Amino acid sequence: MSDEACPASGRLMLISPERVFYAGLLGRPRRRTSGAFSIYVSLHGELRVTIEDGQAQTGATAFVPPYVPHNVESDSRSVICLVIEPETVLPAPMAALGARIVGASDGALAERVRQAYRSLVATGRREGFTTSEFDRLFFGEALPTRRIDRRIAGALARLNDISGAAVTAEDCAVAASLSQSRFLHLFKDETGVSFRALRAWKRARHLLHFVNAEINLAHLAQDIGYPDSTHFSHSIRRFYGLQPRAIFSGSRDLAIWRSDPHGAGIAEFRQGRP
Repeated sequence: MSDEACPASGRLMLISPERVFYAGLLGRPRRRTSGAFSIYVSLHGELRVTIEDGQAQTGATAFVPPYVPHNVESDSRSVICLVIEPETVLPAPMAALGARIVGASDGALAERVRQAYRSLVATGRREGFTTSEFDRLFFGEALPTRRIDRRIAGALARLNDISGAAVTAEDCAVAASLSQSRFLHLFKDETGVSFRALRAWKRARHLLHFVNAEINLAHLAQDIGYPDSTHFSHSIRRFYGLQPRAIFSGSRDLAIWRSDPHGAGIAEFRQGRP
């Protein structure tokens, strides 16, 4: 599938280290546990999101905080999902946005997101976008940015690198001129989650860059940092509620537009693995 244009199906994903917009097949996922804020918007009809504790959200929109297990059902086979990385935004405004969505099933937000999506499909390729442009397109304003200690920001940049290079807490601590215990404590203070948990999420998130490509899944698992195919399959199913093969099968005609189309690792995958 070429990334040059949106296919006739209208299935589309915008992806950057800080944001994802996905409009495509929902599939039949089991429980999923995203590491990011997830905002679901129905393309047609209503959707129903059930949180692990039994709380249900029904309507045009739904909001799920990071690392909260949930199930998604929709009147339509397709759904829109906006993914906001929690270390990039202030918690309080996101909580307020979530309360607004959950409390009123925000129809205005749903219509804005749908209109933005229709505009993207109509105008075609949209690579090279910034986080601010993404937010203004879908929310009408830039989401308040969370400031991160520069030493932890360096570690986050390494975790966001899709080249598959191994990233350990020890290496990040050395780069930050901190002891490993101090680094791990500061990392959790700054991001709100442990280094190990965030690394697991980022590794699974890297999969999204390649879901419309013809790639050997065993090779891909190794290339994005998994020790073996079993760990790869279990992790992807945990975060997305679907097996890797099912995700790739449903993404064959998905267009992917990136904030940095020439980012580390993408060109290498496109050229093929020796």
